[in-house]
Amino acid sequence: MTTPSLSAERRPSWTNKVPEVTLVFWLIKMMSTTVGETGADFLNFNLGFGLTATSILTGILLALFLAAQLKAKRYIPWLYWSNVLLVSVFGTLVTDNLTDQLHVPLIDSTLVFSTLLIAVFIVWKRTERTLSIHSITTLRRELFYWTAILVTFALGTAAGDLVAEDFGLGYLHALLLFGSLIALTAFSWIFLKANAIVAFWIAYILTRPLGASLGDLLTQPGTNGGLGLGSTGTNVLFMCTIIALVGYLSRRERRARALETAS
Repeated sequence: MTTPSLSAERRPSWTNKVPEVTLVFWLIKMMSTTVGETGADFLNFNLGFGLTATSILTGILLALFLAAQLKAKRYIPWLYWSNVLLVSVFGTLVTDNLTDQLHVPLIDSTLVFSTLLIAVFIVWKRTERTLSIHSITTLRRELFYWTAILVTFALGTAAGDLVAEDFGLGYLHALLLFGSLIALTAFSWIFLKANAIVAFWIAYILTRPLGASLGDLLTQPGTNGGLGLGSTGTNVLFMCTIIALVGYLSRRERRARALETAS
């Protein structure tokens, strides 16, 4: 779904640090959440890094890329989506560490991250008077934005695993459940005129457990309720698709900036 910007917040497109919300946006977001789920497992198990080393490595990479993102003066597709991918992997690892290392129940993680996300939104709203992603034009707003994004990924991982594993729905049924909730959110926005900003954030949150469920369904062995395709092939397929789509967005962004500069 797309969210219309407020007239008072309209600025030249390159001053906003967040991409336009289109079908391509949602496709990359969904696939990045899947890569976050399968990528963390690939580094942890396939390459044998272990959970602690994988978390440290991903945390360092995220810090470096996020610093570059915050320093940039405009939206740069490859940089923005690199951060989304790293946040996706790191958010997954946050939940995995809580579950596997500290033995925190998934229901507790889900409740804690839900509460934390609500707190982030409350502080963001009271401070900036808007949660619109069309107004990410200051450093403080961008910090709020990426904090919310990180919490949504950790929350989505916990909620997806909770529904699929602890509640016993299985990965396919969890995928269908979260997909139906996203469809209901889109229906409410399109036909019932639900608030665009609220609808966006609900859909954004739900795409994380959707992607996590899809990743587990594709990679987990049949004995665990998956299709057994493995994390390597799944990561390669989704990463190639993401790179192609980000390349398309980069070309379109360059053309748009050239046209606006010329006019």
